[in-house]
Amino acid sequence: MERGSSGLRRIAHEVAKFGAVGGAGVLVNLLVFNLVRHTTDLQVVRAGVIATVVAIAFNYVGFRYFTYRDRDKSRRTRELTLFLLFSAIGLVIENGVLYVATYGFGWNTPLQNNIFKFVGIGVATLFRFWSYRTWVFRALPAHGAVADVEALLKKEREKAKRKQRVRA
Repeated sequence: MERGSSGLRRIAHEVAKFGAVGGAGVLVNLLVFNLVRHTTDLQVVRAGVIATVVAIAFNYVGFRYFTYRDRDKSRRTRELTLFLLFSAIGLVIENGVLYVATYGFGWNTPLQNNIFKFVGIGVATLFRFWSYRTWVFRALPAHGAVADVEALLKKEREKAKRKQRVRA
């Protein structure tokens, strides 16, 4: 039972860290979205895409150096490529919701734009959490397995030192 509750604690901790970075990313996304909407003549979905791209860059830094800092760092090119691929899919999900609401249903007031931008972020976040933790920021071997190997190596080194002392 202890291992199960430990695993549950680990995933709850990961979700909290993902949520902290993601929450800050949502704020960045909505801030940039509204800034672009109110300072330019760009269409709503184009403003949404720009905001999402800025948030993706912000989130990568947060996920790599905070949420998943303990994950495998040996294949950064692969990690970044997969991050951008899954982020692009999330961008389509997120702004697809905004597009359907705006152009499909005609809900195009600033309040409606923000509501559906937020809903799109929420739907895309579920996809991103799953894809990032499964494919992008891959877990290192379990700490228990690493500790077992380290203990075995230490015993072997001690055994080798004893043999050298006996020979000397």
